[in-house]
Amino acid sequence: MTKSDYTNLVKQYSPGSKIAQNCLRAFVVGGAICVVGQLIMNVLLAGGMVRDDASLLTACALIIIAIVLTAMGTYSKIGKFAGAGSAVPITGFANAITAPAIEYKKEGLVMGVGAKLFIVAGPVLVYGAMASVVVGIFYYLFGGGR
Repeated sequence: MTKSDYTNLVKQYSPGSKIAQNCLRAFVVGGAICVVGQLIMNVLLAGGMVRDDASLLTACALIIIAIVLTAMGTYSKIGKFAGAGSAVPITGFANAITAPAIEYKKEGLVMGVGAKLFIVAGPVLVYGAMASVVVGIFYYLFGGGR
């Protein structure tokens, strides 16, 4: 079998790539999540809330919505459909933290929920804290922090 025969055989049996369809789905779902966030923000601002407080409550609302959808099993279906579009940072991270905790709740509050809650969040928190310490030291030494 020649190299070109092998290449043709691979093309024949390989599934077609649906890049355009996947990008469109990600764009629509990610955009819809952002639109929901903007609608929440607009309602809070129209109610007379200060922008900083409205931003905080909007983030909290999106997190709660993602947690509820994860608990109902809906967020995973959205993720299968939308791919990266469901990984909008705040909702995707809420889903990533909540899903293992829900999955392992039968193992108890400490070893199930408590331990599995930090499967994803643990490294993010550890490296985030370490990075902030390193940046703080550099700022203190070289940035006029004295």
